[in-house]
Amino acid sequence: MSTLTPPRTTPDIDPRYQVPDELWEHLQPLIPKEPPKPKGGRPRMDDRQALNAIFYVLCTGCQWKALPRCLGAASTVHDRFQEWQDNGTFTRFWQAGLMDYAHTQGIDWHWQAMDGALVKAPLGGEKDGAKSH
Repeated sequence: MSTLTPPRTTPDIDPRYQVPDELWEHLQPLIPKEPPKPKGGRPRMDDRQALNAIFYVLCTGCQWKALPRCLGAASTVHDRFQEWQDNGTFTRFWQAGLMDYAHTQGIDWHWQAMDGALVKAPLGGEKDGAKSH
């Protein structure tokens, strides 16, 4: 975790794309401590700023390179996204959210459902079922 005080909001970005304080309080303890750093180099991007930027990309569907600069460098944010994906941070977020929902709303863990859809391929190929295309 970063020792810097994170900004609550980024003025140029719609607040609905930013992590609210209450949610941040739940997620912050689930983020692993900053890995050891070799001497020199730039300071690590603040965790909350990185999470705001990641959520912005996920919510808007924009490409990493189209990330507004006020949220951070696209390469830095993408690196943090990959780091958190690899170390299980997003899995911990999901598990904590699921457990919180189970505690407040209740989940019937014995009931499960699956959903799926099958559609014909638009360019389905030849009508020869004997051969794989």
